[in-house]
Amino acid sequence: MGFLAFLILGLIAGAIAKLILPGKQGGGWLITLVLGVVGAILGGWIGSLIFGGGLGDFFDLRTWLLSILGAIIVLLIYGAVAGRARTRA
Repeated sequence: MGFLAFLILGLIAGAIAKLILPGKQGGGWLITLVLGVVGAILGGWIGSLIFGGGLGDFFDLRTWLLSILGAIIVLLIYGAVAGRARTRA
């Protein structure tokens, strides 16, 4: 998968993760892109550990599910860290 396809995958996976998670997460589209790409990397790593194969082709269902799962995990971590920082200020 190419670099541009990976960025598009990360942006869409991050947006879907924001829609799935309840509550208001901060950040705009740039944060969504970064968290989605990090989540896609995390999802690929988790997939390679569990299933023996990470991210495949762009239109592979396993690629999308792993990327969205990774983005949800990263978004939960980001929300916990950002929420903790807001309560301190």
